[in-house]
Amino acid sequence: MSTLSEAYTDHPLHLHQIIPLDFDSVQAVPESHLWSNSDDDFPVDVDDHDGQLSTAPVPIIDLSDPDAATKLIGNACETWGVFQVINHGIPSSLVKEAESETRRLFSLPARQKLKALRAPGGATGYGIARITPFFSKYMWHEGFTIMNNSAIDHANTLWPNDEHARFCDVMEDYQKKMNILAEQLTKLILKSLDISEEEMDQWWVDPSTALQLNSYPSCPDPSRALGLAPHTDTSLITILHQSSTINGGGLQVFNEGVGWVPVVPVSGALVVNVGDLLHILSNGRFINVLHRVFVNRNLQRLSMAYFYSPATGFRVSPLAKLLNSSGQVTRYRPVTVREFISIKAKSLDKALSFIEN
Repeated sequence: MSTLSEAYTDHPLHLHQIIPLDFDSVQAVPESHLWSNSDDDFPVDVDDHDGQLSTAPVPIIDLSDPDAATKLIGNACETWGVFQVINHGIPSSLVKEAESETRRLFSLPARQKLKALRAPGGATGYGIARITPFFSKYMWHEGFTIMNNSAIDHANTLWPNDEHARFCDVMEDYQKKMNILAEQLTKLILKSLDISEEEMDQWWVDPSTALQLNSYPSCPDPSRALGLAPHTDTSLITILHQSSTINGGGLQVFNEGVGWVPVVPVSGALVVNVGDLLHILSNGRFINVLHRVFVNRNLQRLSMAYFYSPATGFRVSPLAKLLNSSGQVTRYRPVTVREFISIKAKSLDKALSFIEN
């Protein structure tokens, strides 16, 4: 069975679509990263958040009571496609350690980080967002992707001697804890659809996972730059930790009828996004939330996104039990995780249209 990393080898990128800007070397936003105010994906003035964004709160769900959480999670997936969770079982000390190690990585000089540059046909290592080729401008972002044991291979090139050991140990522990939480959340989500654990046995065999570390450096003109352009995640679910932001910047999600909504960091909470694969499984009932990221003039923002999906060979299609109980028509044809990754790599926001019935 192919790995998640191997699923991306069929879609190599050019080096200019991988290498980040040396943000420390620029005093102004270069033309290559300057987004137009006329762009549909860009507000007139992102500094004026009060005038541009809805104040509707993204749901916050307490996982200490699984029975109550199941109903709340199902409703959040259906109406928002995103929610925040508290009492999730991930030690705050581990989250802080992981954020600290993420900051240490991105604080390295640009020439040092480039030693771990993602290969053109690769999926792990240092580089910019894979969605970059679909947009005319670059994003104010640098990332580091970890799959399986890739952290060790890349960290060896970043830090001499044993300086990489702590980074690897922390990231390994963080991924293990995230995998447990992701499985727990997926079970609660499917339970909200009346899918029993017995019917889910095959879901937990060799899940496809990735940890994406993100840095959004302070920006001299945040009104003309974009941290991440609007997109949906390919995954089943994404679990995100975001560092605190002050005076603007950060994650925003789109809610139909409400508009763009900031996901304000809540102490101890993690953000959970519905991805494309869960949208397919729910036959479109759960929203694969569109989201974007803005940057801050004075502060670097960090985030750690854990992407969780079934194995790459797993065939994803609308759940038969859900269709039978509701009498719905199947919206999407069956597709393997690897096949959908391939479609998304070529089509981005149009990917779902290629598997519609």
